[in-house]
Amino acid sequence: MDALAPVQAATSARESAPPAAAYLLDADSEGVVRRCFTELGYIDSRIVRGSIDTAIEEASRRGWPRFLVVDVSGIGDPLPRINHLAEVCDLATEVIVIGDRNDIVLYRDLRAAGVAEYFFKPLIGSLVSRTLAGVASGTQVQQPSRTGRLVYVLGVRGGVGATTIATNLAWYLAEVRERRVLLLDLDLQNGDAALQLDATPSHALREALEDPARVDELFLERGVSNVTNRLALLAGLDPLSDQVAPNEDAFVDLLQKLLPHYRYVFVDLPRHAAQLLPKLLHMPSTILLISDGSIAGARDVGRWRSKIGQNTPERSLLHVLNKYGADGELPDKERLRMIPQPEVCIRWDRAIMSASALGTKTAQATHAIREGMSALSLQLSGGAAEEIPTLWKRIFSRWA
Repeated sequence: MDALAPVQAATSARESAPPAAAYLLDADSEGVVRRCFTELGYIDSRIVRGSIDTAIEEASRRGWPRFLVVDVSGIGDPLPRINHLAEVCDLATEVIVIGDRNDIVLYRDLRAAGVAEYFFKPLIGSLVSRTLAGVASGTQVQQPSRTGRLVYVLGVRGGVGATTIATNLAWYLAEVRERRVLLLDLDLQNGDAALQLDATPSHALREALEDPARVDELFLERGVSNVTNRLALLAGLDPLSDQVAPNEDAFVDLLQKLLPHYRYVFVDLPRHAAQLLPKLLHMPSTILLISDGSIAGARDVGRWRSKIGQNTPERSLLHVLNKYGADGELPDKERLRMIPQPEVCIRWDRAIMSASALGTKTAQATHAIREGMSALSLQLSGGAAEEIPTLWKRIFSRWA
């Protein structure tokens, strides 16, 4: 049995998502929203008696509609739930929130979180209809489009496992947590991301860096390799004789074009590229700084921390200590004298070495990789440690 079969089956089940759905807590609001959906021609809309939590659970299963109306009435602080909804829903979904508070601060916070509009009860049908019609036609003034999260994976020295972590984390978020993910391997001549994902490198990345203006829907359809239904890859393998020096502004432009299309954009960032393209490390992003437990690894973590600088509201650095517990590593007490405690430790497992040689799908069968990717995903997006345990067991049942 194909390990991805449950994921592909789940994807097919979600293709029948309605164009509009509402999860409301009272009959009056249901009536108003139903009339608004009908006026806009959304005959196949779905109206459900339920909360925002119901909406997240059902839409994650059934698929995300073009319009999603959720009710936060009775919730003291709805922002954490709204932020969780923003994390899991499709970027193309427009979210309208209904509540029982006439609060300008709440309104601004919700808009800043990417919500299209907030209405407090009792609903006025003409206002709701006008907003839905405006968003549908593009005439409604919106907040800047929501974009995906940019994540750099940077090894402080060779052999620490940065590419293995980049490929496995991208695969985990796509296939286990069901996010739309793109992995970009910026090592154009020696990158191993395509090799680990059993994919074929192409010239698309080089061409996009040379002419970012050509990145459009057609490029995304033809130039990006689809590893699975949710995981895409941009990776090349240029001749060693070529002079490859990506233009910094071109790469920033490329990232800005890619981010609106994916929940996560991972960049497997070689050290030489990070030094040649310093602007990248100061974009809004999360930087995963990968090291092993050696004394040289600890030294280089300190050097890279100094180069990157302090965290900001838009950019954060997470130190990932890989191969934790391997022979010859620096004792914890000594390491902590040199650098702060790492945010995530991925323990050493000899099975990872042979599994990684066979690719990401095989490596995911090792407990250390599964445990490490789960911990990393929580650092990136939050959520319960066992967010989708049933799906997880189905995906890896073939190795049980």
